[in-house]
Amino acid sequence: MIVIKSKDEIKLMRESGHITALVLDELKKMIQEGITTAELDKTAENLIKKNGAIPAFKGYQGRGKKPFPASITVSINEEVVHGIPGKRKLRKGDIVSIDMGVVWKGFYSDAAFTMPVGEVEEGKKKLIDVTRESLYIGIGMAREGNRLTDISSAIQQYVEKNGFSVVRDLVGHGIGRQMHEEPQIPNYGPPGFGPTLERGMVLAIEPMVNMGDYSVKFLDDAWTVVTADQSCSAHFEHTVAISDNGPIILTLP
Repeated sequence: MIVIKSKDEIKLMRESGHITALVLDELKKMIQEGITTAELDKTAENLIKKNGAIPAFKGYQGRGKKPFPASITVSINEEVVHGIPGKRKLRKGDIVSIDMGVVWKGFYSDAAFTMPVGEVEEGKKKLIDVTRESLYIGIGMAREGNRLTDISSAIQQYVEKNGFSVVRDLVGHGIGRQMHEEPQIPNYGPPGFGPTLERGMVLAIEPMVNMGDYSVKFLDDAWTVVTADQSCSAHFEHTVAISDNGPIILTLP
């Protein structure tokens, strides 16, 4: 069942999203050669708590998985999503994706970005740019009266037109009092299918885009997802509410 949010609930989700955005902005300033993924995670957790929120990811237990041990996910190069922070240091030429969310007064927010570590090759730059742009193209379709897969199709068409592929085993999702609510939001498929979008729906739209083939595999830690062909991957995400006047991005500072 898709949960429709009231204006008051969306206001609380905007406050939640504001905290997520502030933390992500601080993490962007830390992305440099030599920093460990654990340092990024520690900073994020401290900032989340300083702002009175709760890390949404820490302790999260997916179906059949052990609880996630950190407050953010840090995925590097061929890692698509859900990389577990640890001792690994960022290196010049890497691309790094950070995904995180918080709980604020009972409501979740969720957002992600990818950025380079220093100078990177042109192909990686294009991958990041196309993935970011595909997110905003998808958000542009999150309008009352459209169908859910209008978002999916717009993302896929833009990504493939630019020579990349959209991950198919992982999807976006509804969000609210739970991190993952209905509906699931694939980043591929024909337009005109799925539920009709309504005012008060809140969606976490998150294209995951590979430089090579769209196939992925899970590592033995049961969380980290990598590209099957070891090509690089990028990931962007915003929490978006549907209003009378179009989409409202809730995870902006």
